[in-house]
Amino acid sequence: MSGSRCWGIFRERTHSPGRESDDTEILRLTGKHLEAKGFQVVLKRPEGFGPADAPPQCAFLMCERVEVLRELRTWEASGVPQVNSPLAVLNTYRERMIVQFEEANVPFVDSRIVPTAESNGHYPLPVWVKRADVHNVKPGDVVFAPTEDAVEKALCGLAERGISRAVIQPHLEGDLVKFYGIGTGGRQRGEAAWFRSFYHKEQVVAGHPFDPMQLARLARRAAAALGLEVYGGDALVTAPGQTVLLDFNAWPSFALYREEAAERIASYLALRFSGVRR
Repeated sequence: MSGSRCWGIFRERTHSPGRESDDTEILRLTGKHLEAKGFQVVLKRPEGFGPADAPPQCAFLMCERVEVLRELRTWEASGVPQVNSPLAVLNTYRERMIVQFEEANVPFVDSRIVPTAESNGHYPLPVWVKRADVHNVKPGDVVFAPTEDAVEKALCGLAERGISRAVIQPHLEGDLVKFYGIGTGGRQRGEAAWFRSFYHKEQVVAGHPFDPMQLARLARRAAAALGLEVYGGDALVTAPGQTVLLDFNAWPSFALYREEAAERIASYLALRFSGVRR
């Protein structure tokens, strides 16, 4: 599909707290590399189009709002290939993600979905209280709660903002590892099509042993369960050397690997839009 009209759709600014520049740059750079492969790329804000616009021939996107994804799904139904697919992005909403991972038997941190309007349970403290839909976009969306009072306060805060459900997860000790991935296919020896992992910088690393190849395979399984092709997330390596996923996202900023990732994403998209999956 070289020469095709291709839209790149930015993430909503409200969904990029502290990452507005990084999110913008990875999409811009990907578009630049895709243009070099002969595509006609137009970059759009998610607020800048609607049902009256003629759909492009293909699209790559970072947007996350339900209303925008609903419109993009109509494009998909008419045959416009998109990465990530709108449904896959919706699958990263926490309560949907938890169900998908349970169905696919993907190791994920123990998670309880609870109503925010009523606190009717006791939890092994400390815990994290998180809104059950989108990821952390505003203060109060993700709260560390060391006491029952703190749990109650966090739930009430979400309820007051009209958020009806929350996810409660235990606080686990271990080394926090962040990762980025492109594609869910493997190569010889099981490597992902492209995968990078690194320790989160705001921690004292205990040095629990873990196998990056095993993490890559786990991330591929998780991405496949959600339908994602460009993804990232967080995993925790615990003292016994076990690895558990803490979070999973559609198309992260790739900040530490932006140049390399943008080129690889563009190559992936060129093949994907030509009907080749990796």
